[in-house]
Amino acid sequence: MSLTGIVSIALGAILIENFIFSQFLGICPFLGVSRKVDTALGMGLAVTFVMALASVFCWLVNTLLLVPLNLTYMQTVAYILVIAALVQFVEMFLKKSIPGLYQALGIYLPLITTNCAVLGVVLLNTQKNYDFLSSLVYGVTGGIGFLVAIVLFASVRERLDLTADCPRSFEGFPIALISAGLLALAFMGFSGLKVF
Repeated sequence: MSLTGIVSIALGAILIENFIFSQFLGICPFLGVSRKVDTALGMGLAVTFVMALASVFCWLVNTLLLVPLNLTYMQTVAYILVIAALVQFVEMFLKKSIPGLYQALGIYLPLITTNCAVLGVVLLNTQKNYDFLSSLVYGVTGGIGFLVAIVLFASVRERLDLTADCPRSFEGFPIALISAGLLALAFMGFSGLKVF
């Protein structure tokens, strides 16, 4: 894979085909953990880590096990099992190393297992027939796109909670949804971008 191809995959995953704002995958943790920037940052880093590892391990499982044994119809099940094991690893690591972040993420940490953005990245790697390096780049940069989206949204929500003077009927979740829609519209501006 050339440097141009890697940059194209990276910019596509972060800006053009952002999992949150363009593909609408991973909305549950995006809305649930975005009240404070520090917890959003922790969730974004955890999802990025899981996406990168899931891309690598699922590519290996698919290439070395499922395709040679003609079991490609089992891809989704195998990928979910790999992702669940990785999330358990991340959860144990955070509980032991960073208990404050582990408590702040709460129920949303085990929900990374069912985060459709994580499953989406590995399925898209398979659908696009990415090689090992391309899969890794797409996984890492897809996670970075998720991180950018959730941190941007958390900073907007914090600002709204502190200084927004909006009608009572829009306070809380309604104004958060409107803000998410406006951020998605802003990211739509990247949709016509041709990298190379």
